[in-house]
Amino acid sequence: MNTILYGIPNCDTVKKARAWLAERGVEVVFHDYKKQGVPEAELRAWVKALGWETLLNRKGTTWRKLDAARQAAVTDAASAIALMLEQPSVIRRPVLLRGEALRVGFDAEDWAALFA
Repeated sequence: MNTILYGIPNCDTVKKARAWLAERGVEVVFHDYKKQGVPEAELRAWVKALGWETLLNRKGTTWRKLDAARQAAVTDAASAIALMLEQPSVIRRPVLLRGEALRVGFDAEDWAALFA
């Protein structure tokens, strides 16, 4: 079963997730938003499955650096997707895709059940 981890390599949560996967010998393809961008079709599928509010990281540095008008302009899926494509660092990390299973954020208990 293919496992893809999407994120940014210097993100602490992504580092924890990658270490957790490596400790369990899980083969994973890492997709670096910074170097490879965000696949639009996949981002749209994530939004459809999880909701844009789940994917948009309003607590991170990238969000906080946006001016108030740009933040206020994010009001629906379309505007959130546009921002996430423009500024991939605003996507909550990591995003894990294992077969049909999709997870956002790292939760060791949840992931353990997924990989059981």
